[in-house]
Amino acid sequence: MRDKRKQNDWLAGATRIFSEFLGSEPDVVPVTQSIPGVDLAFQALGKLFIVMYRASSSIILLKTAIDQLRKLALPIDVKVVPVICVPFMGAAGRTVCAEAGIGWFDMSGNGRIIGPEFNFRVEGRPNQFKVRGRPADIFAPKSSRIARWLLIHQGKSFFQRELARATGMDEGFVSRIVSRMVKEGLVRREESGNVLAQDPAALMAAWREMYRIQAYAWRRGHIAARSGEEALQRLAASCQIRGIAYAATGLGAAWLNTHFAAFRIASIYLHESASPSWLAEIGFQEEPRGGNVWLIEPKDEGVFQGAEEVAGIRCVHPVQIYLDLKDHPERSAEAAEKLRKDFLNWRTGDH
Repeated sequence: MRDKRKQNDWLAGATRIFSEFLGSEPDVVPVTQSIPGVDLAFQALGKLFIVMYRASSSIILLKTAIDQLRKLALPIDVKVVPVICVPFMGAAGRTVCAEAGIGWFDMSGNGRIIGPEFNFRVEGRPNQFKVRGRPADIFAPKSSRIARWLLIHQGKSFFQRELARATGMDEGFVSRIVSRMVKEGLVRREESGNVLAQDPAALMAAWREMYRIQAYAWRRGHIAARSGEEALQRLAASCQIRGIAYAATGLGAAWLNTHFAAFRIASIYLHESASPSWLAEIGFQEEPRGGNVWLIEPKDEGVFQGAEEVAGIRCVHPVQIYLDLKDHPERSAEAAEKLRKDFLNWRTGDH
């Protein structure tokens, strides 16, 4: 924060938000004495809260801040609580801070600072600092083939040429996407030039934060079935008999992998548009609300990466199931958490 006026504005804003964040504590006192390497410090609850500001919740910026906080020479006669402040803390950043045991708050009014004698947590307030052009292209339907491939093969590294071949994309395009991911701290480039997921948990969180099912066609409707499981089995059997390329996702696919939570909606991806004859054959009736079947023609075939049979039904990879559950109703949040624990249980810093 080189601009003095901007710095003063931030200091005033951060002081106000931090005081509001602590809520019932009236004795939040800004520390006027400068502490090397610290942007702001407060005395409250008999502790010294030291704050380091970063201009975004980029993984690489957060990890650098965490390392710097851990290396600071701080007074030993008072309990010190390190805290990071950003304009808005995204899901991936929250994951990184939680794994590191570092508190945070943002200028949008959210935060999480937890210790043995205090627990301050505010979530759900919208981003007040949205910036157009944030690297959404990393997770665009086609671009996201890179993230998906690296997460499916977590722990393995690949030359960019290998990534291009594996994902069916142009080498130049892959190079541009990988460079952006490296800049964001989501991907690490080794000395050999190989690329791997720098932090799979953070990469997954960053992607899911921005994720929405992208479809050319998304038919919601109803077929005769006594349960979601029966509907899914009927769809899969019909696809197999007809030679229709498909893969189950969402609640049904999560249930096949974890047997957690009964479900009503059976959702499948289709390589091609559903033909009228097939829809008539399965007795499909359009029903935008209250149906038990979703037939999704994705914008990019990358969703089929890593698809495998589970209990006789072809399912997308757990990475894709986890993402898609974000757009599902019922007990989708619980199903996603169960799937994450069973199949995607990476910790920040794994590589």
